Amino acid sequence: METLEAFYQRIAKPLPQNLENGIGHFNVFTRQECAQIPYSRKDYFKITFLKGKHKVHYADKTLQSDHFALMFSDPLVPYSWESLDGKKCGYFCIFTEAFFHHYGALRSYPLYRPEHPKLFLLNEESAHEVETIFEKMLLEMNSDYAYKDDLLRAKTLELIHIALKMQPAAIAAEAQSDKKRKIDTLFNELLERQFPITSPYERLELKNPSDFARLLNIHPNHLNRTLKELSEKTTTERIAERVLEEAKILLKHSSWSVSDIAYALGYEESAHFIHFFKKKLNQTPQNYRLLQNV
Repeated sequence: METLEAFYQRIAKPLPQNLENGIGHFNVFTRQECAQIPYSRKDYFKITFLKGKHKVHYADKTLQSDHFALMFSDPLVPYSWESLDGKKCGYFCIFTEAFFHHYGALRSYPLYRPEHPKLFLLNEESAHEVETIFEKMLLEMNSDYAYKDDLLRAKTLELIHIALKMQPAAIAAEAQSDKKRKIDTLFNELLERQFPITSPYERLELKNPSDFARLLNIHPNHLNRTLKELSEKTTTERIAERVLEEAKILLKHSSWSVSDIAYALGYEESAHFIHFFKKKLNQTPQNYRLLQNV
C-alpha cells in the first residue's frame, strides 16, 4: 500500500507541513506531474480526470476509455492505468477520509463501495464541466482564502455527484489469467490490511470466504477455485494460515490473555480458538507461549 509520504516521494515533491495535523489532507495536481503507477492500493482517496486513450485496471476488472473519463479510487481497491496513446493529460486530486470529518460520510456514497464501478466515460460537455472543477480546485489550493477547504470539499462532492448521474464504463475483454491474478492480489490485499493487530480492542472484520467474496463482488466458489488454482490452497486455508501467523506473534510478543487474542482474531469463544490452534500446531496457545518464552 502506498502512503501519502511515499506518494510525495514518488512525484519528487516536498512533504506538506500540514500532513500530520490531524485535520485531514487534500491536494490537486495535473497528471503531467505524476509518473506511471504500479498496480497497488493507496492509503488515500483519489479522483482522476483522464484525457486520451487509457486502459484502467481495478480489482479484477479492466476497462477502456478512448476520450475522457472520471476515475474514483480508494484505499480498499488496488488499481493502475496505462496510456494507450502516450498522453498524460488531465488532473487528479488526493484526499484522506479525515478531510471530510464532520462534513460528509464518504463511505455512504456507492462509488466507495468495493463492488461499485469506478470509471465513468464523459462526453465533451461533461468533460469540460469536470475540467473546470479541477481548474477551480487548483486556484483555491494556491489562494489565501480562509475557508478554501470548505470550497475544496464542495468541489470534490460535485465530482462525486456528476459521476453518480452517469453510466459507468463497460468492462473490457481481458485474459482469464490476468483476471485471476488480480483476484488473488485483491484478496491478499484485503486480508493483509487487517494486520498487524495492535490492540485487544481491535477485531478482524473479514473472517470467512463469503466476507471476501462479497467485497470482491464474486461468488465464494469462484474465489475459492481461483485461489486454489494459483496457490494450491483454498480460501479458508489462506485465511487460517494468516490468522495462525498473527496468533503466534501475539502469543510470543504480547501480554494479552488467550481470550483477548481469541476475541481480536474473530472468535466468539476462546475455546474455539484453542481448538483451532491445537489442531494446527498440536499444542495449546498457552503451551506455545510458555515454550516460546523459555
